Amino acid sequence: MSCYGNDLQERNYNYLKNLDIEQLINVEITLDEVFDVFDGLIKARKVSVATGNQQAAERAPAVTTVITAQDIEAMGARDLDEVLETVPGLHVSRSNYAYRPIYVIRGMYTDYNPEVLVLINGIPITVLYSGNRGTWGGMSVNAISRIEVIRGPGSAVYGADALAGVINIFTKTTDDIKRNEVGVRLGRFNTYEGWILHGTDWNGFKIASSMEYNTTDGYDSIVEADAQTYHDRVFNTHASLAPGPVNMETDNLDARLDIKKGLWQARAGFQGRHHAGLAAGQAQALDPEGYTDTRRTNADLTYHNPTFTPYWDVTAQLSYFENVRKVHFVIYPPGAFGGAYPDGFIGQPNFVNRVLRLDTFAFYSGFPKHLFRIGAGYHDIDQPEVTHIVNFGINPATGQPLPRGSPLIDTSDTPYTFNREEKRKNQYLSLQDSWTLANEWELTAGVRYDDYSDFGSTTNPRLALVWQPQLHLTSKLLYGRAFRAPSFMEMYTMNNPSIKGNPNLKAEVIDTWEVAFDYRIKENLHLSTNLFHYKATDKIQMVAASGTVAALYQNIGVLEGNGLELEARWKMSARSSLLANYSYAKVANKGNGHDLGNYPRHLAYIRTDWLLMPDWYLDVQANWVANRQRTLGDPRSPIADDTTVDLTLRYKDIHDGRMNFALSIRNLLNADAREPSLGPDAKGMISIPNDLPLAGRSFFVEFRYQF
Repeated sequence: MSCYGNDLQERNYNYLKNLDIEQLINVEITLDEVFDVFDGLIKARKVSVATGNQQAAERAPAVTTVITAQDIEAMGARDLDEVLETVPGLHVSRSNYAYRPIYVIRGMYTDYNPEVLVLINGIPITVLYSGNRGTWGGMSVNAISRIEVIRGPGSAVYGADALAGVINIFTKTTDDIKRNEVGVRLGRFNTYEGWILHGTDWNGFKIASSMEYNTTDGYDSIVEADAQTYHDRVFNTHASLAPGPVNMETDNLDARLDIKKGLWQARAGFQGRHHAGLAAGQAQALDPEGYTDTRRTNADLTYHNPTFTPYWDVTAQLSYFENVRKVHFVIYPPGAFGGAYPDGFIGQPNFVNRVLRLDTFAFYSGFPKHLFRIGAGYHDIDQPEVTHIVNFGINPATGQPLPRGSPLIDTSDTPYTFNREEKRKNQYLSLQDSWTLANEWELTAGVRYDDYSDFGSTTNPRLALVWQPQLHLTSKLLYGRAFRAPSFMEMYTMNNPSIKGNPNLKAEVIDTWEVAFDYRIKENLHLSTNLFHYKATDKIQMVAASGTVAALYQNIGVLEGNGLELEARWKMSARSSLLANYSYAKVANKGNGHDLGNYPRHLAYIRTDWLLMPDWYLDVQANWVANRQRTLGDPRSPIADDTTVDLTLRYKDIHDGRMNFALSIRNLLNADAREPSLGPDAKGMISIPNDLPLAGRSFFVEFRYQF
């Protein structure tokens, strides 16, 4: 921060100290400049996730949400998942496998959650094997500049997997890091976190770097009964570890580097997740010994020339992403299956995924009232390494089944491994026109064509009509088509007793229609609402294959969803603000009319912020999750509703902004919050009858210092 900025801040502070309460209420903008925690709630925002071009959020041809770094700081969030819970129509559920986050947008729930595309600085972090973020392990928020979210289709701009929504995470650059910062956070469950942010200008280079490390034992909520409990009843044994705690321990390291000079920008990142616990277990049997190690490495080089010619704004980007997963699953504990596995039922299915991308796009403004976007790219997607070490299945040396209780055997590079070493190539071409029909009318039309080497081609159009009859009122009529690429797990799984891959799968497709309104009634009161309807076809589901035990992945599902989202932002005074949203969604299988299940039909969120005195700030937020039905064939009662309340009290020295201290309490009322466990399998077994328990009350203290 410049000396001028510090002097201005101090003058504003001294000015405010001399005002009485009535005068202070009228000094909204000045107060925001001194202590800018309200900026994200009230002031106009820009968004680029809708079209690739930065524009006012209310004029964007999509339903979007923007969350800034100061929003994140104000709410006391420690992880990306805590931030995303604040987005209308988005619920962060938990997978049955290692409690991976499921970003349920508008009721679109599946356990692997490949329908939501997550980007970091515009580059997908999709893992080819599973089609999602893999064993994600969360993301610390200290290096995040802002988050942009599309609720709805995004394939016309971003291609594969932008079926239900897009989440684009932007990391901090030197423009965001005005001063160096160090911070620590301590909390319950032996949680320790530290970070450092650094920004500098050196010989014309703008250099930003960050490093974040956290370690935790994880919360220890109790699973009353698990899958092994069921098997114990069958075999009359006592091998189950339930009742027992979920295994949520992990050590995480995130490091990022951003270098910019002139028209060029280079970025690199590393995310390491070491010894991450498997929560309720890979097969829903408690596993305190199993773990996952993942390593994500990314790098990109971007050339951006906004004045390549008088009418051309050109960008070219070369990027690389690698995901390495190594695991040790004690799928069932020692003594499983009547004592046949004295060391436990063990598997170590590991893989490496790599993606090399070349993306180019350009904006052309040479025609009056038109802004064209042209894009083309080539992606080389590779799964070059698959290893599998187990004590069950087939012995590759003999071709015979392994006897129960066998030692671990390496089946890598044999026909008896769990997946194949495969490649996928994708090339695409996109075109978009933003046409200003009149001052108050804008039409955006676009289409993207993708061609894949393994499952064919797909074309995805979009159409958006934005009407702004008044300065503070905007309405939108939106249509979009999007697709999801089948994952390698769905196409090539083999030697699995319960599921089998299908190399003939097609892409899933969704068509979405939306009507949205954005109304700023006053400068301090903002309302928005939108209605949506979608139809998803060729859904990939597991279907029991005739004459075999394993279920086969097939394109057979058709889903229809409807709903609405309401949002209000009210700056009650210069010292307080209120944000609230409510969403409703109903999703059903068209074939049988049964509710999709597991997603919440009702979501509500409320957040209030108070400037108690010049240096003290209070944030209180509450999340209500309600009316989660069971899936078809699940006889249990609906998942219980829950309401969680979080509180953050922060001291921030506004003289120069160097000192920052906070106390945060999550789930203040100690609500018994749970996420849905799997329904009955073919034998009628429900692995975890009482669902997946989440964290109870916890607290954290945080200290930041800028220099």
